Amino acid sequence: MTLVSHPAGAPNAKAAHILVVDDDQRIRTLLSRYLTKEGYLVSAAADTSEASVRLRDFAFDLIVLDGMMPGETGAAFAARLRRSAEPLRSAPILMLTALTETADRVEGLEAGVDDYLAKPFDPRELSLRIASILRRARRAEPAGPRRFGDFVFDPSRGELLRAGAPVRLTTRERDLLRTLAEGDGALLSRQTLAQRDPDRSASERSVDVEIARLRRKIETDPNAPRYLQTVRGHGYRLLVEPLPSNR
Repeated sequence: MTLVSHPAGAPNAKAAHILVVDDDQRIRTLLSRYLTKEGYLVSAAADTSEASVRLRDFAFDLIVLDGMMPGETGAAFAARLRRSAEPLRSAPILMLTALTETADRVEGLEAGVDDYLAKPFDPRELSLRIASILRRARRAEPAGPRRFGDFVFDPSRGELLRAGAPVRLTTRERDLLRTLAEGDGALLSRQTLAQRDPDRSASERSVDVEIARLRRKIETDPNAPRYLQTVRGHGYRLLVEPLPSNR
């Protein structure tokens, strides 16, 4: 399976771009297909040498890294990235490995990986861990305001304006809108939205209700949404236009 990397400015370049590094072709293919369905851009590499080439050409939002590969191990590769210049030094890394010994997990964490998931794993847990890492990375660099139609939403302040006038949001609506806006038009699954707050899980059905309520506030016709769109069978996305943060 050949995956095409998209440089900045290419179609769908606003979606988070993930690099999957695993010597097992079957796992690379399964992960690539699954993460693509989750709304991410995905590239793949069979070993750390190929990954290094990819990283010279593209800036990835997250690296999903196998721990045990022929040649350089995942932990050694992660440690090498952490000794590199930016942006590689701070590139988020999720390590996947069949090793379950505490010493092996500690080695990966000491090498600088952001999270650790043992094989075999539930794809839903993988999605949640990826979403959590990306949220932490985005919080480290506050997102600027986003525009959609007559609305401007500032994720860092949680403030929604319509033609300059504030729009009242509940806490849950504000949190949902922030997650969608920071996705920059990327497709977010109902499960990802349900689990967006690690301290308060929600059902996927409750996400549908929250989406319907939010649409009544931001759409001229909630039954034919222009901005907060449904991708049937997959999830939701908010079509936004980034604005300068110092506007």
